[in-house]
Amino acid sequence: MKSNYPKFRKSAELVAAICGGLLMSFPAFAQTPVTQQPSSANAKVNPCPSIFYEPQHTNRVLVPQGCPPNALTQRMQSQGMLPSSSVPATPSADQTRMGVGGETPSTTTNSTNSGVNPNPGILNERPYNRSQQPSQTDSSTTYTTPQQVPTQQNSVTEPSLQQQGQTPVTTVALANGNVNVRLVNDTGANVTYQVIGDTDQRSLSGKSDVVLQGLRAPVTVTFQREDGGLLSVTPQPSSETGLLEVRLKETTNLAQDKKAMRIQSNGSVYLN
Repeated sequence: MKSNYPKFRKSAELVAAICGGLLMSFPAFAQTPVTQQPSSANAKVNPCPSIFYEPQHTNRVLVPQGCPPNALTQRMQSQGMLPSSSVPATPSADQTRMGVGGETPSTTTNSTNSGVNPNPGILNERPYNRSQQPSQTDSSTTYTTPQQVPTQQNSVTEPSLQQQGQTPVTTVALANGNVNVRLVNDTGANVTYQVIGDTDQRSLSGKSDVVLQGLRAPVTVTFQREDGGLLSVTPQPSSETGLLEVRLKETTNLAQDKKAMRIQSNGSVYLN
């Protein structure tokens, strides 16, 4: 009986050591890192986000080239302010699959979440974000040009404006077919402007001005307040040949809100 006691004691110590080792190994297993699966490399971004077609923007924002035209783009094309687009108004199958803009939609859609977002996230993403501010050095302005979809070419035929029965707001004396445009931003907000077929979109800070030199008529310049407010545009011919001063002011009158200016080869200036 006494000889069996040491054996029993050794067996108990062995079992206790094994159990203790197992208990100590559990935290190590729990802390083993799990390798994250790489995100899908097939995520695509549509250059024609649906924000351009939502009710609060379709009549206020021009679509990039290659996108189906929204209401404002179609109206300006019909008036000859922009070149006619070869892109049909009905989105392609590719664009339809991507929701006519934005991120690729999920396979399951909740119908209760179909309301219009007044502040969609696409406006905070490149190239549609408007948070980039111009930096100023003394009296000169340095612009940060956002990534842009290729601009539409300036190929509008002039008779289309006269056929629409529009009356020019003023006339500028051209210098060998060229015109310099001095933009004066009298608002307190940044204004995005673009010379169609010539420049990308640029930002002009509030209470500042810039001169666009050597624009070949006919030419179209577009404007848009970055805070979404209304903009009054007033072209004023200068005593200097070939110079047109354009003052941009705040307004609360929707009828005075303008988005584009067209200078014809005869110097006639139209607003839309």
